[in-house]
Amino acid sequence: MKLSALSALSLLAALATATLPSLRAEEGWVSMFNGKDLTGWKTNASTEDKPDEKTTVFTVEDGKLKVSGGRAHIFFVGPTGDAKFKNFEFKAKMMTTPGSNSGIYFHTNFEEKGWLSKGFECQVNATHSDRKKTGGLYSVADVLDNAPNKDNVWCDYEIKVEGKHVVIKIDGKVTTDWTQPEGWEPPKGMPGRSIGEGTIALQGHDPKSTTFYKDLSIRPLK
Repeated sequence: MKLSALSALSLLAALATATLPSLRAEEGWVSMFNGKDLTGWKTNASTEDKPDEKTTVFTVEDGKLKVSGGRAHIFFVGPTGDAKFKNFEFKAKMMTTPGSNSGIYFHTNFEEKGWLSKGFECQVNATHSDRKKTGGLYSVADVLDNAPNKDNVWCDYEIKVEGKHVVIKIDGKVTTDWTQPEGWEPPKGMPGRSIGEGTIALQGHDPKSTTFYKDLSIRPLK
């Protein structure tokens, strides 16, 4: 078994026995968010040397993970502090608001500031001015202009990564089905857009964006 598979299985065991009240292993699925606080997550936001990346971007409101008010990222670290996945299934409920923009990263690592350089971004955007909409793999396999979700309406967001194959579904409908080709060259300026391993992160995009997430869970695959 590859090291990445062992790491994922070890994490699953740790999650299943963690003290977080909402973490329950069920058919391999494990909750990532307890609906009460940000236990198991680590943000890179700071008010010291990064005035545009604020500590208040990620909050919990009525059982929802609220992303609002500035640029920042929050990384799933799990109960052991070093969550890492290669092959996995991820699912969450997500809701955009008018003009909002966010993203769900996978195969990424903690970075202290700026836009993330490692991993892929699964776009979250129904009505923001960016043409790249919800359900696309940002700058790799984009969904342009017509978003599959509506603002102020909860939708199901699913991501599956197996080998070099990535599938994204919104409300059960496939919006992206992409396989990294042999000899893959990442988009210009994005050298970290390449299949590997890493954790999940959520993006706070700009001061005018407000997006909500809930029921986040993940299932490591061999």
